[in-house]
Amino acid sequence: MTTIDFSPLLRSMIGFDRMTSALENAYHSEPGGYPPYNIERRGENDYRITMAVAGFSEQDLGLEVKENILTVSGARPEQAEEPGEYLYRGIANRSFERKFQLAEYVRVLDARLENGLLHIELRREIPEAMKPRKIAIRGAEGERYLADQGTAKVEAA
Repeated sequence: MTTIDFSPLLRSMIGFDRMTSALENAYHSEPGGYPPYNIERRGENDYRITMAVAGFSEQDLGLEVKENILTVSGARPEQAEEPGEYLYRGIANRSFERKFQLAEYVRVLDARLENGLLHIELRREIPEAMKPRKIAIRGAEGERYLADQGTAKVEAA
């Protein structure tokens, strides 16, 4: 078993301790699977997950977000066998559950099913308190440089 040491990367990062466990889990998860899906970036803060769920109706699918994990599940009701014999059965008729780890402040906006594809729209919405802001720097005499007004002015504090 291979162990990855992230300590050199995290020496100058603060608050990223959960990232190491997420990377470790992603490294050990099995690739591929059913159903196939795409993840698209549709803008600076917009994303879309598209899953191929042919044969499933809206009632057969479920979406749930809990603790930043989006879970997409599908279960088709048991159907009585139709008369006849299958020579080849290539259309999957099985239940599934797929989980996606969402970053902080990413929320699900919409989900729609069209032409056998489930489209899940996501957006990262950073709160105002988390956005960058200018900090005034005081001089030794309590003066403050006003950088927000576009001109270099000094005011006494």
